[in-house]
Amino acid sequence: MRLFLDANILFTAAHNAEGKASLVMELGQAGLWQLVSSAYAVEEARRNIARKYPDRLQRLQTLTQDLALAHADAEVRCPQPLPEKDCPIYRAAHACKADILLTGDIRDFGFLMYDRTKADGLLIQTVADFLAGL
Repeated sequence: MRLFLDANILFTAAHNAEGKASLVMELGQAGLWQLVSSAYAVEEARRNIARKYPDRLQRLQTLTQDLALAHADAEVRCPQPLPEKDCPIYRAAHACKADILLTGDIRDFGFLMYDRTKADGLLIQTVADFLAGL
């Protein structure tokens, strides 16, 4: 199974080493599933960690150093009304053929969550729901 991690998942894993996002990353690093993100998401997470929790920058670097990175496919149609700032995440998740896009951004991705038909076959869900479904 291939999981695409949004920036807020990377941020949360770096910020809270005991949380669910960290658990998903640890299990992925142990080989239970493949973890993928994008340079766009990693940079967004880095900027936000640097601004809010600069003491966690090294943890973010450690978590992302071996992370597979996908590039956004500009050919992928971004569903409306997904904000333009989130389209690179959606497009990169599709480009790497992710099974699931994990995000905590319910405000912007909420209308696509839990319905593969609305997201062109991609399942979008929160980390909590992903873990609950295992």
